Amino acid sequence: MGGVSGKLVWVLLVMCSSWLIAAVHAQQAATTDPIEVAALEAILGRWGKTTSPLWRMSGEPCRGVPVDGSTDLDGNPKNNPGIKCDCSYNSGTVCHITQLRVYALNVVGQIPAELQNLTYLTYLNLDQNYLSGPIPSFIGQLTALTELHVGFNPLSGSLPKELGNLTNLNLLGISLTNFTGELSEELGNLSKLKYLGISLTNFSGQLPEELGNLTKLRQLYTDSAGLSGPFPSTLSRLKNLKLLRASDNNFTGTIPDFIGSLSNLEDLRIGDIVNGSSSLAFISSLTSLDTLVLRNCKISGDLGAVDFSKFANLTFLDLSFNNISGNVPKSILNLQKLIFLFLGNNSLTGELPDGISPSLTNLDFSYNQLTDYSFAVDCGSNRSIRVSDNTMYELDSTNLGDSSYYVTSQTRWGVSNVGKLFQAPNDSKIIHSGEKIQNAVDSELFQTARMSPSSLRYYGLGLENGNYTVLLKFAELGFPDTPTWQSLGRRFFDIYIQGELKEKDFNIRKMAGGKSFTAVYKSYTTTVSKNFLEIHLFWAGKGTCCIPIQGYYGPLISALSITPNFSPTVRNGVPKKKSKAGAIVGIVIAASVLGSAILFGIFMVIKKRRRMAKQQEELYNLVGQPDVFSNAELKLATDNFSSQNILGEGGYGPVYKGVLPDGRVIAVKQLSQSSHQGKSQFVTEVATISAVQHRNLVKLHGCCIDSNTPLLVYEYLKNGSLDKALFGNGSIKLDWATRFEIILGIARGLTYLHEESSVRIVHRDIKASNVLLDTDLTPKISDFGLAKLYDEKKTHVSTGIAGTFGYLAPEYAMRRHLTEKVDVFAFGVVALEIVAGRSNTDNSLEESKIYLFEWAWSLYEKEQALGIVDPRLEEFSRDEVYRVIHVALVCTQGSPYQRPPMSKVVAMLTGDVEVAEVVTKPNYITEWQFRGGNTSYVTSHSGSTTPELSRQKEIDPLTQSPTITGVSHEHEGR
Repeated sequence: MGGVSGKLVWVLLVMCSSWLIAAVHAQQAATTDPIEVAALEAILGRWGKTTSPLWRMSGEPCRGVPVDGSTDLDGNPKNNPGIKCDCSYNSGTVCHITQLRVYALNVVGQIPAELQNLTYLTYLNLDQNYLSGPIPSFIGQLTALTELHVGFNPLSGSLPKELGNLTNLNLLGISLTNFTGELSEELGNLSKLKYLGISLTNFSGQLPEELGNLTKLRQLYTDSAGLSGPFPSTLSRLKNLKLLRASDNNFTGTIPDFIGSLSNLEDLRIGDIVNGSSSLAFISSLTSLDTLVLRNCKISGDLGAVDFSKFANLTFLDLSFNNISGNVPKSILNLQKLIFLFLGNNSLTGELPDGISPSLTNLDFSYNQLTDYSFAVDCGSNRSIRVSDNTMYELDSTNLGDSSYYVTSQTRWGVSNVGKLFQAPNDSKIIHSGEKIQNAVDSELFQTARMSPSSLRYYGLGLENGNYTVLLKFAELGFPDTPTWQSLGRRFFDIYIQGELKEKDFNIRKMAGGKSFTAVYKSYTTTVSKNFLEIHLFWAGKGTCCIPIQGYYGPLISALSITPNFSPTVRNGVPKKKSKAGAIVGIVIAASVLGSAILFGIFMVIKKRRRMAKQQEELYNLVGQPDVFSNAELKLATDNFSSQNILGEGGYGPVYKGVLPDGRVIAVKQLSQSSHQGKSQFVTEVATISAVQHRNLVKLHGCCIDSNTPLLVYEYLKNGSLDKALFGNGSIKLDWATRFEIILGIARGLTYLHEESSVRIVHRDIKASNVLLDTDLTPKISDFGLAKLYDEKKTHVSTGIAGTFGYLAPEYAMRRHLTEKVDVFAFGVVALEIVAGRSNTDNSLEESKIYLFEWAWSLYEKEQALGIVDPRLEEFSRDEVYRVIHVALVCTQGSPYQRPPMSKVVAMLTGDVEVAEVVTKPNYITEWQFRGGNTSYVTSHSGSTTPELSRQKEIDPLTQSPTITGVSHEHEGR
């Protein structure tokens, strides 16, 4: 039996070997159509590209990987440029090229005529290059195509009608291009199409009715495509549609009811309807939705009329900027998969219901008329947290000055401090602890605490009148339980609720049985009668003064919560701009901080402001009531704006150093009359800065609007600007560790502006002179006078260019395309300057080193990147410096979509994620070099203002650069 089995094995081996030899012989015998070989060689030659290492043009291109059926073309990133072949023609003797991929290789030029000879192509991917000009009409001859990707290129002109001949297409991606004209009705011939991407283009006119013929369509991207008019009724035929995005166009009329019949929709995003009024009734049948965005669609009606409990798969809901009324229904807040909920800028009223789903971690109800009946604060914490009883404790991370206060953006609660800690690091009044807290129900609430050397107040604002329970949570974090002198500290303070003394000489550690790091809870009942609650922790002079440092003795609190002892019945939310209660709240807070001696003066200022012009009234409401200084007060502080006190000259006027009567040193920005910034821009700037608070952003203390020239009052940073520290001859010496922290701090500040702030902000003028250094050399981004707010829908602006040459991203400098990637580019330049210790342009150096950016690229390509390191750095981490250089070059890629978001930049700098492996020299550098190094516009205008740009266009090598608007990578392949 064993002998028979052995013979059978040998027979099978012989047969398999024969088949294998026959297959190899057939492959060797098959030859590629010579017309296609010549065409492919011409195409790559015109684009200046060679084949990938996985296949060869010489000989037979259809050998090896191109005929390997085990992987598809996109599955191997090294196969780029790449092809796939089919050698089954003429009994296996002829190969035809069926797939061509030239993806993200910075190809410059047009689509060559030779492409029409690749008539067997089923797949063509030219995404993410710099191809310009039109799509040639011969594209209609490639009738075998099933996928056509030409997006993310500055292609222009109208779409050829011949596209309608490609009836086998199931994917057409032309997003992020410069195509113009109306969409042709021939698109309706593409009956097999499953994916159509035309986002971020410059089309005009309406969606053609013929799109209704695309009944197999599953994904339709039309956002930011320049379209107008109503939605054609024929779209009701697209029953297989799973995704529809139609935001940022000029669509008119109501959202048609037939959208509700597209019951397979999982992702629906419509926004920015020009006119008309819609309701939410049409969404009732769209129960498969995962994402629903109906932003700025002029929707009205009661939110509670929709039964949101049917939307079990919903993870993202944005109905902001409409006129939706009624209460927030519990059915929304109970959705178990919902993570993001944005209902801001509507007309919602009432109280938020209890029982929010644990998954719902991102909420916005701002600019409604919702009632506040309670609030909770995690004192000193930089993140909000939901605890075991489902209470959401809000963050409280603002580093208060010695006489200052902070009110949340929603005016729900505020906090104020009076007193100076003489030896605390950074004068910080926030304590952090990693110790395990005993006797704590939710120990995470006790990891931080806010402290004051004298007087600490928390305020509840806009509360409904009635009886409340005030729960205060303490733990002594300042004095350790160790046999050292530091354990001898004693802390005493008094507790007042609504002005009534509740605890005299309160000692946290004594209440905890003589232990530190042990939770203590104190609960009180109090009455709110004027929509206002005050909790006052006051140091009366007792306790130790110098343990562990001088001034470490005042009140300290870890968390607090305020809950009603009644069933709320009356809406009593944030006071309106002429609300008497609101004025009282503002006065009380200011008086608490600045002292009762100026109470009458503040009242008169507020009363006067109410009689001022509408613009000034808007200022108060817009910025959340910053400190308001009088012109006389600031004149006194700056010695009548003496030239001796000038700190510098910004784009909008000089900045003066000043000293207030309470000893605070300030920086006053005087907006010159010659500045283009009028009052409306002034209001915008104050609102912008007041809306953001971060340790790496310069803090705005307040403003003055009763002078002829508006004034802004900032914190004063004694170490001045980064450019003076880097390029000047001052006494500040920046070692590598400090430089790295500065780079990281700038990146974190930009991350906050772009991704974490309540409003998205593009700075537009990031440079070393706009980064200031505090006493610990912590970087703080300054000068938001050039910042522009833009909505999520905005991908470019038509305003004038703001910024400084040498830091301007090419798409912004030449085409005025503005996204956050403009700041990413400038950050990359600044990071290189910090590494090199020199400015981006230095004419005193030898020619190859004049332009830091080009020099860095030259050294990087020679694997000598560390050659740009500042010779004054005696010690530095080679790996860390190389990583920074690599990240900087990634940030300064020619196309915005190739630059990472700032959050990823931070992760790359810290080593949490790998730096992108592929870094290609930006095309505009190549063009500079190709044109003989003509970069005279940088040389002569590196510090000029932007109007000079128009006079430089004739010699500017960037004028031929493509127009590409930055968007997230989710658009890839459209």
